[in-house]
Amino acid sequence: MDGNVSSGSLSKKDVRATTAEKLKGMLRDIDNASAAGAKNGFCARSRIEALFDEGTFVEMGAYVRRKQKENEFEGVICGYGAIGGRLVFAFSQDSSRMKGAFDELHAKKIADVYSAAIKNGAPVVGIFDSCGAVVYDGVSALASYGLVMKCVSDASGIIPQIAVIPGVCAGSAATISAMFDAVIAVKDQTSLYVNSPFLIGDKTGTADFASENGLAALVADDEASAYAKTRELLSLLPSNNAEGVVEIAMNDDLNRKVDVDSVVTASGYDMKDVLNLIGDGCKFTELYCAYAPEMIVGLTSFGGIVTGVVANQPKENGGAVTPKAARKAAKFVSMCDSFGIPVVTLVDSEGLDISASSEQAPYASELAKLAMAYTSSENAKITVVLGKAYGASYTLMGSKSVGADVALALESAAISVLPPESAVAFVWNDKVGGSDPKVSREELEAQWTEMCASPVDAAEKGEIDDIIEGSELRQRICAAVSMLAAKSEIYPDRRHIVFPL
Repeated sequence: MDGNVSSGSLSKKDVRATTAEKLKGMLRDIDNASAAGAKNGFCARSRIEALFDEGTFVEMGAYVRRKQKENEFEGVICGYGAIGGRLVFAFSQDSSRMKGAFDELHAKKIADVYSAAIKNGAPVVGIFDSCGAVVYDGVSALASYGLVMKCVSDASGIIPQIAVIPGVCAGSAATISAMFDAVIAVKDQTSLYVNSPFLIGDKTGTADFASENGLAALVADDEASAYAKTRELLSLLPSNNAEGVVEIAMNDDLNRKVDVDSVVTASGYDMKDVLNLIGDGCKFTELYCAYAPEMIVGLTSFGGIVTGVVANQPKENGGAVTPKAARKAAKFVSMCDSFGIPVVTLVDSEGLDISASSEQAPYASELAKLAMAYTSSENAKITVVLGKAYGASYTLMGSKSVGADVALALESAAISVLPPESAVAFVWNDKVGGSDPKVSREELEAQWTEMCASPVDAAEKGEIDDIIEGSELRQRICAAVSMLAAKSEIYPDRRHIVFPL
């Protein structure tokens, strides 16, 4: 015998082994081709590798192939691994495999990722880069999009979901990405749209456009930064809605004094200067910075407890609560509530926006969303009035009446039904140039501020728990967040009362 084995004499085990080796070889060839043609140094697999802790990624459904072609593996890489030592699931669309075309098997692979993620209570990261669906699939392609939409919706509020867009994300895929908790875009790479830019306009679909319209929470300068931002954002979020508050390492003094007074007493100051003073390590991660800049939202930590922050921005339109500002704050408060993240609200607003464009928003509906976000949320809520809190802006920005657990005010705060200018014109206009010609409008406005807009009046009525000095701001917020960290709206079951002796 010459030692050669005919194909007819191969056992079933040998055939299976040969097929497995063949599949591995085919996948390897595809990955090599994908890496060779990678734009900006990243392909689908290297994106996964950049996202996860080194050597931890495990692929799911690696050998799923399209029915039409034996050597066409499905255009999405799915699996799980560790990010910062915590379990995370992810999918990365592969534009090198039939341009990442979306079909029934593509959707099934993503659905399997979601099923495992929910069962394990772990976040999902979706990396989108696909030119669309397989048109020849007809209604099956449309149903496939629907399947993924349902998966994202079912997971919403249970596990964090972050979408990264380093390539094309169009049509129904854009809708899916917008259903995630946060979208991270990449400058000069992201192409995110429902209708193609060549039909609508060249300026649509870009990373900056997505940021300005509130679709992108963060914009990275390059793709590597996008995955770094994803890892950072995940470190600030719990793995699921049952995990409780996130505690991180903190090398800062809980009782550190802060020079807030010198900032907030300046006209049209930058609220970010305050935020960069009071958080642990003077660090604040802002989200949606280009959308409705008159309102600031983001994440920081107080005493090692990750906390959401909602704040008016006095340097932008006097911190007015515009329709977009209300929508931005409402979404953020709702997201924080979903995952039990405490919210600190810093108030300094001249009131509601007075313009025809706001009324057409529709204004009342957007303000209603903000009111409902605060009143329906069960997470810990601390509110501090730093400066002006006029009219409905006081009520809507996390006042005690809409659900704040702790409400504080600086000595410099001014809480009033109307701005002093409007109040004097409405109530005291007859005093201007009246019996005492020496009394000017400015003096009357100052008198109104002292008599009718003092935080003392609000404290006497129980709407403010304490009036504090600016230097105590960090200390008092840390104390309140720590006290409320284990807050629950569900009272523990009682076996029976404890009788007196």
